[in-house]
Amino acid sequence: MTTLLTARLLLAPLDRASAEHLASGSPRPDDRWGPGYPEEADRAGAERFLRLLSERGDPGPFGAYEIRGRDDGVAIGGAGFHGPPNAAGRVTVGFGLIPAARGRGHAAEALRALLDHARSHGARGVDGDTDRENAASGRVLAAAGMRFLRDDGRLRHYAVTWADR
Repeated sequence: MTTLLTARLLLAPLDRASAEHLASGSPRPDDRWGPGYPEEADRAGAERFLRLLSERGDPGPFGAYEIRGRDDGVAIGGAGFHGPPNAAGRVTVGFGLIPAARGRGHAAEALRALLDHARSHGARGVDGDTDRENAASGRVLAAAGMRFLRDDGRLRHYAVTWADR
């Protein structure tokens, strides 16, 4: 997988070793982690990625990424896919930032990069969801171009589909 670049961020792909350190919450000597990183959701995402590697092998371009500041390389969160496209050509995406990095548009910027990446690698669409109480994540999904589909009583579901596929 290649690093994804945006105006302010770089999304560095996780490999097995980096995911293991992230899941354990133990930085390597050269890791540059922002305050409070990794959060519980970051560790859970790294564990999901490790399970994916063990159960299905390398997901190719549909893996997990660490979100870092482009100017300083400090990790401020994580984002990525829950695996390769399903039979309908859709992928599921997740994201999260440490509190110190929230409210600046970083999450929507990272998510837009993932949507572009998914589309350029043949996905027909992307799905995402957020807890009903997490209005900020819903705003991120919408700001990145995903549309609200439904509220199932626990989660709010969003999606984007590309008609040209």
